[in-house]
Amino acid sequence: MYKDILLTLDLADPAASRKPLEVGIAHAQAFGSILHVMTVVPDFGMSIVGNFFPADHEARTLEAVRQRLHGFTEEWIPQGLKVQHIVARGTAYEQILQMAERIRCDLIVMGANRPDMKDFLLGPNAARVVRHAGCSVLVVRD
Repeated sequence: MYKDILLTLDLADPAASRKPLEVGIAHAQAFGSILHVMTVVPDFGMSIVGNFFPADHEARTLEAVRQRLHGFTEEWIPQGLKVQHIVARGTAYEQILQMAERIRCDLIVMGANRPDMKDFLLGPNAARVVRHAGCSVLVVRD
């Protein structure tokens, strides 16, 4: 039923990523899917902010996050499961939607915290992905 599953993880909060990870793994195993494991590094925003960092800071940060993602998946994802690692940079929901379209995934699995009042007004990443995704989205509460 699901050939390609996009699993989004927040490496800054590994505990919150455990339940979505378990669900993503279970679905990938059940359907023989490729599990595309993705994390998003926030963008620095205005170029003036970027001027305070060394020129190679972005490349070093992305490489460090890529290594963390590989380490995380090696520890938690069973061997034999087909896994693709994805590190994106930018706004989380935009990057998730773009990647979902690019890999033509059948399902997005992502976690969501209990919403605060500000989330009802601004819309959290999960809500934006659910509203705009071209495929099914499974939101796993922590």
